[in-house]
Amino acid sequence: MSAFLHLVRRDIALGYRAGGALLPIAFFLLVATLFPFAVGPDAKLLARTGGGVLWVAALLAALLPVDRLVGPDRDSGILDQIALRGLSDELVMLAKIVAHWLSFGPPLILAALPAAALLRLDGTTLARLEAGLAIGTPGLAALGLMVSAITAGLRGSGALAGLLMLPLAIPVLIFGAGSLADGSGSGLKLLAAASLLLVAIAPFAAGAAIRAGRE
Repeated sequence: MSAFLHLVRRDIALGYRAGGALLPIAFFLLVATLFPFAVGPDAKLLARTGGGVLWVAALLAALLPVDRLVGPDRDSGILDQIALRGLSDELVMLAKIVAHWLSFGPPLILAALPAAALLRLDGTTLARLEAGLAIGTPGLAALGLMVSAITAGLRGSGALAGLLMLPLAIPVLIFGAGSLADGSGSGLKLLAAASLLLVAIAPFAAGAAIRAGRE
């Protein structure tokens, strides 16, 4: 457990030290700031479309640091050194998922408060948005790590990761945006199922990708 926590702390520190952990939050807030200029000051239009826009912004924000999640450690041989110490690749990938989520998930949830004010979202929509982000961002973090591990070492891995991640994230986006207008809570339940599935399979898929690249 101590080794796992050490890996989590290390990845969080590296993310903030390089500034990559703050970039998704800046991008998220920038989208919320610029969108009203694009559609005009119509409060009803902003309230009707703003939640969906914030979900798209959250997805793209999760995609921004994908190229640094696994590639640098793989290229420098750090993953090989960790494997020689007896830690499984799946455990290492799980630690990276946790660190990636802690780097952008909670800050993104907090950033949704001023973003919702800019887009004139009401209290009910904001509450559903915050609940959806809390449920869905772990799935986005897991998906980003899995795609990063699969594309690590390939030429143009950043663009390729985007092409792979965006279609796979469509269920999370649909259920997350759909939950904003769903009073029954079924959208959040479907979002939770999709996010849990991604979190469950990502460490194993990413670990297998790392081992395949090592052989």
